[in-house]
Order: sequence, then structure tokens, then C-alpha cells
Amino acid sequence: MPTVRGTARPITHYGAPVLHRRCADVTTFDHALSQLIDDMFASMYAAHGVGLAANQIGVDARVFVYDCPDADGAHQVGHVVNPVLRTAAALAGTDDGDEGCLSVPGPRAALRRAALATVTGLDRHGAPVTVSGTGYLARCLQHETDHLDGLLYVDRLPDAQRDALLREAGLRD
Repeated sequence: MPTVRGTARPITHYGAPVLHRRCADVTTFDHALSQLIDDMFASMYAAHGVGLAANQIGVDARVFVYDCPDADGAHQVGHVVNPVLRTAAALAGTDDGDEGCLSVPGPRAALRRAALATVTGLDRHGAPVTVSGTGYLARCLQHETDHLDGLLYVDRLPDAQRDALLREAGLRD
């Protein structure tokens, strides 16, 4: 785990309203945003995750952090503010790998995602960033952008499968 400056915050679980609506665009690039990003990294590492969206720690802001490998196994670490996602399933195909989520702790499920994804946005200072990924990183970019749009991976599954996974996670009776 890399050295982090932030403070780990509790992870918000499925059902919390902040997870089920589009997050607010970030318009101020200041110390508070930098502290949020540092806290998000600390929270992600403390929870043993590979990506984390701001709403997963209860913050209504379009920001995510990541630390995960691409298809070649090279680890990519970074953050994106106000991400815009583009996928290229037509060019690179799809990946039917397993997916999990810190906000639905425990279970995983196969979910088809584009094998190549690119996110454009801004860094903590407001400078433009572009992140492209294949394999697991592509999945992470799609998963985290979904979070900021109010969508969790289980929401992409058939109702019965979603309900079973939520029961397994202890989030439904």
C-alpha cells in the first residue's frame, strides 16, 4: 500500500441515497478537494479496494480514485474529477469478468463490460487528465464512473440475481 496522507472514512453501503443519484459536478478546486481525494485514497486502501467514488464515503461530488492493474499487469494509480467515460467495445471487445464493490461487501458477479475504456476529466488542480485502460483498469473506470451516475454494478444485473447478492452482503432481508 502506498503512503497516504488522508484519513480513512467509513464506506457507504447500497441503499444510502447518495449512492443512487448522479453526483454533483465539482466546480471548486481547492484544499478541501485535495483533502477529499487524499481521504478517498486512504479509505480505498483501508477497505482493500482498487477504486473508490466520492459517494462511497458519503460525499456528493464527481470524483473517483483508483489503483489497479491494466490488462498487462501494470498498476495505474490516480484520480479523476468530473469524469466523462468513453468505451470501445466495438474495437476491443468485451470482458465478462467478475465484479465486486466496497458498497456491496462480499459477493461478486460476472458482468459484461467493454475491454477498453477512456475517461477524461480534471485533476485536483483543475488540469485536464485522460486515463485509458484495458482489462481490469477498463472495468474499474466504468465501475467508478457508474457510481458517480448513481448506478452500482448490482443494478446492471437481473433483479433476482441482484436481490440474492444484496441478501448475501447482508443488505436485504
